[in-house]
Amino acid sequence: MKNVELLSPAGNFEKLRTAVNFGADAVYLSGRHFGLRAKAANFEIPELEDALSYLHSAGKKGYVTANIYPRNDDFEDLESYIGVLSEIGADAVIISDPGVLHLIRKSGISIPVHISTQSNTVNYMSVKFWEEMGASRVILARELSKDEIGFICNNTGIEIEMFVHGAMCISHSGRCVLSNYFTGKDANRGECTHPCRWNYYLVEETRPDEYLPVVESEDGTFIYNSRDLCLMEYIDEIIDTGVTSLKIEGRMKSAMYTGVVTGVYRQALDTALKGEQLVPEKWMLLLESVSNRGYTTGFYCNKADEQSMNYSTSSYYRNCDFIGVVTGCDGETIKFLCKTKLEKNDNIHLLNTDMREIPYQVQKIYDDRMNECESTKPNFEYYLPVNDSVSEGALVRRYK
Repeated sequence: MKNVELLSPAGNFEKLRTAVNFGADAVYLSGRHFGLRAKAANFEIPELEDALSYLHSAGKKGYVTANIYPRNDDFEDLESYIGVLSEIGADAVIISDPGVLHLIRKSGISIPVHISTQSNTVNYMSVKFWEEMGASRVILARELSKDEIGFICNNTGIEIEMFVHGAMCISHSGRCVLSNYFTGKDANRGECTHPCRWNYYLVEETRPDEYLPVVESEDGTFIYNSRDLCLMEYIDEIIDTGVTSLKIEGRMKSAMYTGVVTGVYRQALDTALKGEQLVPEKWMLLLESVSNRGYTTGFYCNKADEQSMNYSTSSYYRNCDFIGVVTGCDGETIKFLCKTKLEKNDNIHLLNTDMREIPYQVQKIYDDRMNECESTKPNFEYYLPVNDSVSEGALVRRYK
C-alpha cells in the first residue's frame, strides 16, 4: 500500500485531539505569531511543546506554520522562534517567504521546511527550485488541475502536499489584498477580515449616498464568495497522481468540523488505498452536516467557473448542531463536555471515532455531582446513561 498522509487542522488542543481521534496522520498548528490565522486560539510555546509531545506519543506528526510574509523587523524574532520550534521537536515549519528559508539555512537551524500554498507554486520548475534551496515538501497552489498535479509529482523528487477540502479564496493561493485595502488588516500577516464574503452594492460617483444593488438574488450580492473545496470522491485518482499528503483546511472551524471531515477522509483514503469502491453518497451526507458554503471541486477537474461560487449568501450551511465531545465512557454512562443546550427528550446521536452513528433519545441528564437535571449549559461536563460502546473523543450531535 502507498503511504499517503492525511493532514488535519488544529486551531487549539481540543481540535488537535479530535483530529488524532478521528484518524489524522499529522496536524498543522500555529504559535501566537507568524501564522496566517491570527484569530485562531493557537498555542503558546509551552502549549506547542505539549501538543507536539502528545502527537509524537500517538505516533503522529505536527507541522507548525510561520507562513506570513514578514517585514524587515520580523526577522529578529523569527530566527529565535524557529530555533525554539526545532528544539521542541516540530516535525516541520511551514513557510512562504524565501527570505525565511534563507534565514533558516544561514543560521544553521535544523528543521524540515515545508513551502506553504501561499508561495503560489503552480509548476514543476518552482518545485525543483525549492528542493534545491533545501525544502523537504511543497504545498501546491489550489489553482491546479489533476493533470498539472500529476505532472509535477512525476517530474520532481520532493514531497508534494495538496488541499482536498475546505475554504477557498477568490485570490490566487490566498495572496489577497482586499482585507488590507478595506480595513487595514493584512491577510498576508494573518489578519484577514474576509471581505470576499461581504455583500456588495454599486455607488455612482456623483451620488455617493445612493446604493445600487448588483442583483444576483433576493438574498444579496456576494460576487467574490467561493464555495468550499471538496475532493472526497476523487481520492482514488488523487492517490495515483503521486502526492504525499492530503490537506484539510479549517483551523478556525469547530472540533465537530475537524472530527467529521477528518473521519470522512480517513475512511475515503483507506478505502482507496485498499483498491475498494468509494461510497461518496454516505460520506457526503456527513460532510454536509458540518459548516460549509456549498461544495465545489475548484480547479481540480477543470478551470473554476461560476459553479464554484456561492452568489446567494456568505453564510455557512450546516444541518447538525454540535452538542459536545465525549470525555469518558464506562460502557453504561458517557461523560461529555457540553457545547450548547441539551434537554430531556431531545433526539441526538453519538458519532464514534470510527464514524459509526449511534441514535439516542435523552431520558436522563446528570451533572458532575450526579444530580439529575432538566437541561445542560455550555462549558460544563455532564453524564448520559448510554448502554453502548462509545469511544473517547466521540462527538455528540443533533440533526436539525
